[in-house]
Amino acid sequence: MIDIRKLKELVKLMVQNDLTEMDLRDSEEHVTLQRPNQWATPLVQQAAAPQASVAVAPPPAVAAAAATPPPVDAGSAPDRSGLVAIESPMVGTYYSAASPDADPFVALGMDIGDGSIVCLIEAMKIFNEIKSEVSGTIEQVLVKNGDAVEFGQELMLVRPI
Repeated sequence: MIDIRKLKELVKLMVQNDLTEMDLRDSEEHVTLQRPNQWATPLVQQAAAPQASVAVAPPPAVAAAAATPPPVDAGSAPDRSGLVAIESPMVGTYYSAASPDADPFVALGMDIGDGSIVCLIEAMKIFNEIKSEVSGTIEQVLVKNGDAVEFGQELMLVRPI
């Protein structure tokens, strides 16, 4: 099975270069990534041998949520110079706090450290803590509480210190 980090990099390359299909093969693995349109979640096919293949497609609710671009807090395009994005490592529902009556994990202007919990993402009824991989100041939150998020979608922007 392909390493998840390799798969993440392949999806990033696909999105950055606006590719709709990518097919990679070697003697042991065969991976095909397909994006029907610019906002859809990539489809992944992988085969251990050329004859056997498995297709994984997003559920209809995820595909529908992916049909619209993610919201941005600011009225205009964000100034990204020097900012680092914290991305969603999975498909799921974004939650800014541990419970509806709890304070959010982060807020605009808040300083965070490497390993700080910045949000929760619920996937298949499991709440996953998302931790920062950078120390800095939260400059922008790009999603709203309860929004459906995609793999690799930017959640917030951090100005590193």
